[in-house]
Amino acid sequence: MNQKCFIFDLDGVIVDTAKYHFLAWQKLAQQLGIDFTPEHNEQLKGVSRVRSLDIILSLGNFEASQEDKNKWLVQKNEDYLSYLVNMDESEILPGVIPVLAFLKEKNQKIVLGSASKNAKPILEKAKIIDFFDAVVDGNDVSNAKPDPEVFLQGAKKVNFPPEKCIVFEDSVAGIQAANIGGMTSVGIGDEAVLNEADYVFPDFTHIDLNFIENLVNK
Repeated sequence: MNQKCFIFDLDGVIVDTAKYHFLAWQKLAQQLGIDFTPEHNEQLKGVSRVRSLDIILSLGNFEASQEDKNKWLVQKNEDYLSYLVNMDESEILPGVIPVLAFLKEKNQKIVLGSASKNAKPILEKAKIIDFFDAVVDGNDVSNAKPDPEVFLQGAKKVNFPPEKCIVFEDSVAGIQAANIGGMTSVGIGDEAVLNEADYVFPDFTHIDLNFIENLVNK
């Protein structure tokens, strides 16, 4: 059987930690008197922490010093981490484990490519870190998606060319990053939103293992 490299985003693809980001950002926004809704939160998907704060401040036409911004970034991360303390395997999204297990069984390379700076502790808490041959997260990259750096680094770590990589993403920026990097893109979410992806599924429960096998042999 052929060998490919399967690269997964984290939040909203493998685990449902996106809600914790929203709660932490919402708490900060409320503190600053800025209205921050789930709709606004869509703009933050796949975006770095620094850029996310700028987006939230712009919602309230809020001017702030770099010192204040740095303080708020630390505060947001501490709030987010406090939500993660009780995280366990129940946060893994439905259908993900069968796909990871199938890829492992077929000796495919499995890589994590995420903007999150907390990717490793999250994978450990969810008890799935052993599935991954390499982890590239926000601590390893300087350019946020749609720059393909995180995915290209992941491919490089396991010595695979981009054209042999398949990326699973739930954000527009992530799909664009995969496409710019010359990789096959699989969107997880709303087809209308992720219309630039090569393939789109509502979630992993809709992905047949024959589809995965076809990607391997393509």
